[in-house]
Amino acid sequence: MKDVLDAYTAVELDRAMSVWSSDDDVDEHYNSLFRELLTYMMGDPRTISACAHLLFMAKNLERIGDHATNVAEFIHYEITGDELDDAERPRSPAPGDDANDS
Repeated sequence: MKDVLDAYTAVELDRAMSVWSSDDDVDEHYNSLFRELLTYMMGDPRTISACAHLLFMAKNLERIGDHATNVAEFIHYEITGDELDDAERPRSPAPGDDANDS
């Protein structure tokens, strides 16, 4: 979030696009943590409450990353006048999607 806000205040397209392209990394971290915590919960039901809280925190952090990506898209538009196509947006499948099961 700091990087995208710095990019906004400094009007730096490259920095904004760096944040935009890192959205996939944030999603991958979330997906990895989701699977790991799910494994803990399945292995020991006593961990369910703590892991559920961690999952909510991780999801909220992932959403912050999505908002940072949106700001980066806004910066791109403000500087270039061109909108980024949704097809260009980096996205990782959510946990449980068929693409993750391969």
